[in-house]
Amino acid sequence: MKQLTKRIAAIDIGTNSFHAVIVEVASDGSYSTLDTFKEMIGLGSDVAQHEISPETMERAVSAMKHIRLLCDHQQVDTILAYATSAVRESKNGGVFIQRVIDETGIKIQAIPGKREAELIGIAVQHAIHLSDEPVLIMDIGGGSVEFIICNNKETFYLESLKIGVSRSASIFIKNDAASKSELDELRKFYSGALLPVLKAVSTFKPVELIGSSGTMENIASMISMRTGNHETLSLNQFEYSKKELDKLAKEFLFLKKEERLNVPGLDSKRVEFIVPGLVLTQLVLEKTGIEKLRTSSYALREGMILDYINTNRSQFKLLEEYPDNRERSVFQLLKKCNWHEKHSTHVSKIALKLFDDLRGYHDLTDQDRELLRYACLLHDIGYHISHTAHHKHALYLIQHAELQGFDQNEISIMAHISRYHRRSTPKKRHLEYAALSKEIRKKVKKLSAFMRVADGLDRSHFQNITHVKAVINGDHLFLKITSQNDPQVEIWGASRKCELFCDLFDKKFEILEEPLTDSDAVL
Repeated sequence: MKQLTKRIAAIDIGTNSFHAVIVEVASDGSYSTLDTFKEMIGLGSDVAQHEISPETMERAVSAMKHIRLLCDHQQVDTILAYATSAVRESKNGGVFIQRVIDETGIKIQAIPGKREAELIGIAVQHAIHLSDEPVLIMDIGGGSVEFIICNNKETFYLESLKIGVSRSASIFIKNDAASKSELDELRKFYSGALLPVLKAVSTFKPVELIGSSGTMENIASMISMRTGNHETLSLNQFEYSKKELDKLAKEFLFLKKEERLNVPGLDSKRVEFIVPGLVLTQLVLEKTGIEKLRTSSYALREGMILDYINTNRSQFKLLEEYPDNRERSVFQLLKKCNWHEKHSTHVSKIALKLFDDLRGYHDLTDQDRELLRYACLLHDIGYHISHTAHHKHALYLIQHAELQGFDQNEISIMAHISRYHRRSTPKKRHLEYAALSKEIRKKVKKLSAFMRVADGLDRSHFQNITHVKAVINGDHLFLKITSQNDPQVEIWGASRKCELFCDLFDKKFEILEEPLTDSDAVL
């Protein structure tokens, strides 16, 4: 059987760059990458002012429009957009978020630093082979640096520090080639900021450092190229030593920008920020005593996807169980509302059996039959709000649940069938019913007839009726029923709600008890 899929976009709105990845998630939770997007925006270029400049704002909104087009082209179902340090700290970060909502429809969440660290940890645990021994993960961003201590099963420590490379470069590196005094000041700044991380390291004793995101990948790439590896080599799990890092730092840190650009493995877009990143990595190794480094190609974006999959396991199970999006959408709502499964399923079976038995006497279609089935399944979800007037609550819930795959008329039909499963029949004095078109009102009345009798035949909610058959003979419509126990409550329930049924078929209504025959199928 072919796996059913859902397409998700994860957008990391970082201080320096915007990264987006579009993946296709299978119903078993596995996923594959369909497309990626990366653009250097430089939200953190005005770090000192804590405000996104008009020019940068325009670049950022334009990038989000491009991502939106990409998502639409790839028919993405869900877009996750998380903003990090620069947007969190900018005075006009909210203006940017609102513009993106207004101009693209993408809702950005400005997540706190520790949440960012948590998601990065999830990604690295997935991408890197870990053991029971703790590791220190460092994700160097433009505005902040995230630290995580974890092993293959647990996360012990999460921290986000405002020491990102864009921020650090703007404060400490003023010359084209960094001077010794500038780097000394930078090290002093980092040493003070790292104190809480170093305290955690002394407690949990990680055995290696794992670097994620662009700066750490660039460092790994430069070391990889120095050792003769081809530049297309995957950097995930790429391992190198403190000794190799120190050698790179000694030769690289005092280079001019033009010279840095000629270093194999360095992304030219990171040439302004790589020096602080290299200083920080070298200092962390020195302070922690860690000698071994590995690289993770997974970071925040992948963490967003993995967290979404883990959080929505039930949705992916539904995707596998209900391949049709209409049916899946209905069952999502049912599960959210803690539905009365046995009763509602039984009512649905009875209603559909009556519908099928009487096909030659009504002009309803298979599409109407489908809507009847869903309405029967949904009719009692109003109990999720309150027992009192639960039929009216069901109307509201169905109308506002954003059921997928249905047009507004179909939603109105299902909502009103559910609303009229008890007591009152449809009447024009009911304002919401009166607002429907004449054609839809007629359909609601006809389909409600089946729902009401079916609901009455499970008045006890114990599924006592095991078989039902509708037969028209002359001016009579007979319901022949078989039950497990005395069915008087069910007969009473159906008889008091048969008015629409009698009107629909213009027949007298009578319920007959009969023994089950070999040819009769149990409901």
